[in-house]
Amino acid sequence: MAAIYGEEWCVIDDCAKIFCIRISDDIDDPKWTLCLQVMLPNEYPGTAPPIYQLNAPWLKGQERADLSNSLEEIYIQNIGESILYLWVEKIRDVLIQKSQMTEPGPDVKKKTEEEDVECEDDLILACQPESSLKALDFDISETRTEVEVEELPPIDHGIPITDRRSTFQAHLAPVVCPKQ
Repeated sequence: MAAIYGEEWCVIDDCAKIFCIRISDDIDDPKWTLCLQVMLPNEYPGTAPPIYQLNAPWLKGQERADLSNSLEEIYIQNIGESILYLWVEKIRDVLIQKSQMTEPGPDVKKKTEEEDVECEDDLILACQPESSLKALDFDISETRTEVEVEELPPIDHGIPITDRRSTFQAHLAPVVCPKQ
């Protein structure tokens, strides 16, 4: 894979067989980019699929589910074979199709420090547990009927990695609105 994809391919942990590849719709002028992180179990490719994460801030909801389903279909159609190349090319095809649509690229707008501070305050209030809201004398049942409550996203926890007496662990959650 390193020979095929060069700098796009990254070895995160060779012993644990964890790799990451940055995939974009266009190498020279990328509009849409996604990082595919894979962990290859000892049983791969014979009897187990890679464990993977799709990392892109713009990828959510049905798009994420459709892409995951496509990758799983590729695995099922090619059980016992190495499928990473097929996965990468499928993701690249999806990104190319997305860039050819009339959709603009992801909106990456920088905020001023003042806007960041205001947003942090909103997030702190939005993420208060229900017991805190009850303590503030809010009527939770009325709030829920008036405003649709956003469900908190599931949090995926990565495998801890230790390097020079420091341990690192990634935590990832797909969010679809600022309140989350």
